Amino acid sequence: MNTGEEIFVLKTEEELDFLASETLKARYLREGEKDWKDVCERVAKAVALTEEEYLDFKDLMVRKIFLPSSPTLMNAGTEFGQLAACFVIPVEDGVEEIFSSIKTAALTQKTGGGTGFDFSKIRPEGFTISCGNDGTSGPVAVMKLFNEATEIVKQFGRRRGANMGILDVSHNDILSFIRAKHVEGELSNFNLSVMVPDAFMELVEANKVDEVWNRQTGMTVGNIFSEIVEGIWKNGEPGILFYDRINRDNFTPALGNISATNPCGEEPLLPFEACNLGSINLSLFVTDRKVNWDFLREVAGKAIRFLDYEIDENIYPVPEIEAATKRTRKVGLGVMGLHDMLLKLGLPYDSQEALKLAEKLMEQITWASIRESRKLATEKGSFPEYEDSSWELPMRNAALTAVAPTGTISILAGCSAGIEPVFSWVYRRTQTVGREFMLVHPFFKAYFKPKLSEADYEWLLEHVYKYGTLQDVENSELVSEEDKQLFRSALDIDWKAHIDMQASFQRHCHAGISKTINMPGSARKEDIKQALVYAWKQGLKGLTIYRTGSRQHVVLSLQKFKN
Repeated sequence: MNTGEEIFVLKTEEELDFLASETLKARYLREGEKDWKDVCERVAKAVALTEEEYLDFKDLMVRKIFLPSSPTLMNAGTEFGQLAACFVIPVEDGVEEIFSSIKTAALTQKTGGGTGFDFSKIRPEGFTISCGNDGTSGPVAVMKLFNEATEIVKQFGRRRGANMGILDVSHNDILSFIRAKHVEGELSNFNLSVMVPDAFMELVEANKVDEVWNRQTGMTVGNIFSEIVEGIWKNGEPGILFYDRINRDNFTPALGNISATNPCGEEPLLPFEACNLGSINLSLFVTDRKVNWDFLREVAGKAIRFLDYEIDENIYPVPEIEAATKRTRKVGLGVMGLHDMLLKLGLPYDSQEALKLAEKLMEQITWASIRESRKLATEKGSFPEYEDSSWELPMRNAALTAVAPTGTISILAGCSAGIEPVFSWVYRRTQTVGREFMLVHPFFKAYFKPKLSEADYEWLLEHVYKYGTLQDVENSELVSEEDKQLFRSALDIDWKAHIDMQASFQRHCHAGISKTINMPGSARKEDIKQALVYAWKQGLKGLTIYRTGSRQHVVLSLQKFKN
């Protein structure tokens, strides 16, 4: 393959591939540790309460059947001891309160935690507080303070700082918020999302775009929605969060409504709450083209126990986070390796069979998680807010399941990320341990290399690396129609199929789903409008859409071309 680049092939066996090895060294190995097994021993020893649990937890991690999130892998058994991945930090409207929130965020981020903020309480730009005052700066200016703080903090850690900035669609500064990242590179440490209620989406669906939404500014539904669509089409931001859908699954409504999430949007949390994440590697649950359901339920139960123990072992950044987290004891068990599982089962990602399987997978994981949480409640007591919660039977945890993006832990596990389809069977990965890698999917290699000549295989690799698809290969002796059905990657899959897959997991998931809805570069703004409405009607809690080529700097990409 004449690209002038070395190809690093992902492996699915015990031996770590080069990228995973480099990631392990850069982020997870501590002093005296030599390999993955050493990391697993340290983490299992820090979390387990008995020798039997230590052996169970270590075995699940060594075999990459279940992995906790990066902060746990980095910090368990160390002086930091901060194990949670997701945090929501409240932002009040006042100088002291704003800088207090920045300090809390900094203390959280330096240990690898991702932070989410609702900036809706910040008064709009130009608001006059008293005579002689020049007016307030507004939420976008405040976000820039948080962004700069993250820029400084990430120089001291092993993990790039990540934030979610959220603004209610009714805020007077909503348009400046939506436009805040129109110039690539601005607010680079933030993802942005607009929080919208059902009432707003109902007007959009009914095409009542001339309805005035904000009477103070005169902004109509159409003004705001078209700006959201423009931003997404331009560079993939902002995302959308559906307020009412999120709060229908708020298991502790007496504590207030939820208005913010973690950086990737899958964990809606109350102020100061933190959440431990972990993911089951679905690719390892297929035997003879069948799913081992008993083993999946068994692993889910052990994973919930692991995540619950972390809540008590965690060293929290500030007392407020510890108090809020222990009131509800939320955890987020999710999955990775979905597309790899589907490949092993011979199911196209966008098939009806795959959607039915996805829903059953999440249903079984959540059911097994609830069963284990009830068992833990019997052993250790229910979460303190249980009596005022919506649970009918005693539970150790207010919420149990969430699907995270699993960026680096899926590299360690050698599997596809989260519930995402494979981006491309051959692709470039950047922003990982400061290097670039060209990667070939192991299933693609195992499938095509034995049946093609070396020259044909090299041609196919180069074609997919260049175009991101094999759907346009006309030679049926190289790629059959059956091959094309099975090997459909992210850009081959219609946006509705992307949303349908997210919805299939969401139906039985307590928190949310982190997933990118990929669209081709040719996608129209009308496609984005339709996708947002469709996602809302399908019951999603949030949505991120990315149109290929709309950003210059991305983690996953195809071959670079010289002018």
